[in-house]
Parts: sequence; structure tokens; C-alpha cells
Amino acid sequence: MEDKLVTLAIRTYQRAQMIKTVLEEEGIETVIHNLNLENPEMAVGVRVRIKESDLPRALKIVEEMEKAWEDEKPVRESKTVLIPVDFADQVPKTIDFGFKMAENIGAEIVFLYVYFTPAFTISMNNDVSTYSISDSELLRRIISSANADVENMGNLIKKRIANGELPNLKYRFELKEGVPEDQILDFCKKHNPDLVVMGSRGKKISNELLGSVTAEVMESCETPVFAIPILIKQEKFSDLKKIAFITNFDQKDLIAVDKVISTFDNPELEICFIHAADKKHAWEEIMLSGIKAYFSNHYPKLKTNYAIVESTDSPEKINEFVEQMQVDVLAFNTRRKKLFARIFNPGLAYKMIYHSDIPLFVTHV
Repeated sequence: MEDKLVTLAIRTYQRAQMIKTVLEEEGIETVIHNLNLENPEMAVGVRVRIKESDLPRALKIVEEMEKAWEDEKPVRESKTVLIPVDFADQVPKTIDFGFKMAENIGAEIVFLYVYFTPAFTISMNNDVSTYSISDSELLRRIISSANADVENMGNLIKKRIANGELPNLKYRFELKEGVPEDQILDFCKKHNPDLVVMGSRGKKISNELLGSVTAEVMESCETPVFAIPILIKQEKFSDLKKIAFITNFDQKDLIAVDKVISTFDNPELEICFIHAADKKHAWEEIMLSGIKAYFSNHYPKLKTNYAIVESTDSPEKINEFVEQMQVDVLAFNTRRKKLFARIFNPGLAYKMIYHSDIPLFVTHV
């Protein structure tokens, strides 16, 4: 029986070439199946294929290569703001706010689009399901559609820059095949951007897919994440003046607040420090007043105040409070959680994504 070819990995063009070189040095015949023949250097859908009989040995080699790549420290050539995009479900303000935030910190913008290619298609004929492996023509159509969307969005951004609607900043697009949250986290791990700007569904929209991706990135990413709900009330980035910062009196909160102030640079900026507790205690008010005094001394022009919310884990209570206070952004510092903890004990980011129409800014100091 003929030894059939199987897909070992799907990587960028450069990584696929590296894998092919190493495998062939080890005597493993390798073929790379590039789905974008017109622009082979583009990082989309390059499949590394080998004979099925070579699979066990090849897997071990590739695992060692992947581990070496993971251990590589990200090289930062310039400041970067990452904006994941979904052409079918894009939150409009992510582009507007993302460009302005990039301008504030002197960064360039990377738009990341992640597309999914099914492993097989299903056709129904007389109540019988037929499964067939996706052929290259289907994959070419997916790639072609993605490239067309990128071109259209790029033309729109150029037009808006020319009209003065967006700052004149450097930007580029990257296309990746896979699961959105996995590819976003992988990009952040490898390139260490300064900020991620994403859309979220908010509490009034029933479709939770967009919210779940954003929540997963907020919980797992080391990079600060700014989540913009689809029903955001503020029209311009300069409208984000009043920020509520949830504090647990951790020293790392001081570093996180510095990040908030530099990111939302505004002469009219006001920060309200809030602490959530079952009941009010005198020492909590003393701690909050101390934090307020600290930032008043270090940022004399910054308006500050504080409050205690009588709730430890209820996103509804926190959301009710910030709406009453007419807060523009809710910010907090959170620790990254492992998968098990995120499933059985989701953090505040997960909870607030589904219970609030207020923009969220999350750091992981």
C-alpha cells in the first residue's frame, strides 16, 4: 500500500521552510503546501506534509523546534498596538480608539485577522452524511476572501487617514489560521505588544462568541487589554475622562494605575479608586484615602476620589455603581489564571464582559 502524505503542522511560510530543512536533514521527505502562491511570504496557511510512516519521528523533531521557538525572547523593534479584527463582526470603535491610543504612546498598529479552515465538509444526500477532506480550492477561497477583506479595510483606513479622521500612523495586517484567542495570545507571547484593543459584546447582546474570545484574552494575556463594548456611548477617545480603578490594596496596583494614567492621557482625567467588600471597615477607607493622597502628590493635576462598593464578587453590583457614577472606563489589575481555574473560578474580567456596557482596561502587573 502506498504511504500517504499527512499534515504534520500548519505554520507561517518562514517557519514551514525551517521545519522542512531540518526534517530533510534527518532524512524525512517533506512537502510544504502553500495556499497563497501569489504571495508566498505572507503568513497564512502553509502546511508541512510528510509520509505517514515518518510521523512519530517527525513529531519529536518538530516538538523540539517548537520548544526552542517558545523559549526565544520576543524582539521588540518598536512600540506596537495589536487590534484583532473580525471582518464579519467588527466593533467599529476599536479602530478609532486603537489609532488614538497608538498615537498617544508613539506606536504602530498591527491588525490581526484569524480565519478558520474546517478539517472536513459535510454534505447531506437522502439523509446520509458524507464527510470529505477540504480540498485546496476551498482553502484558496477562504484565503482569497480574507485577502479581499484586508484590501477593503486597508483602503478604508487610507481614506480615513487622508480625510483626517484617523492619525497618520504606520499599520500592517497579519493573517493567521486557527482559533482566534489562541492566535492572539500566541502573537502577544512572541511579539510582546504594548496594548491589545478588542471589541466585546456587552450585556445587551445575546451572541457571546465575541465576548468569550475577549474574556479569554483578558484573563490569559500578559499585555494590557482594552475591551470596547459594541454599545459604547463615548464617540471619541478624548471622551474617556472618568476611570474607576478597582483596588485590593496590592502594591502592584500602584504600577497598574501608572499604566492607566499613561494610556488614557487626558488633561481632564479623573480616577475613582473603588474597593469591593462585604461590609465597610474603617481600615479600608484609610487605605483608599492613602492611595488617593499618593497619586494626588505624584500627579498634582489629576482629579482623584474613592469609594467602597459593598460587594465582593457580584459584577451586577459593580456595574450598577460605575453606571451611577457615570464612569467611562472600568480598570483593574488581575493575575493570569490557568485553564482549570478559569473554567471553575472565572475572574472579574470574564464576569464583567457579560454584565457591562462600560469599556474595560485590564493589566497583569
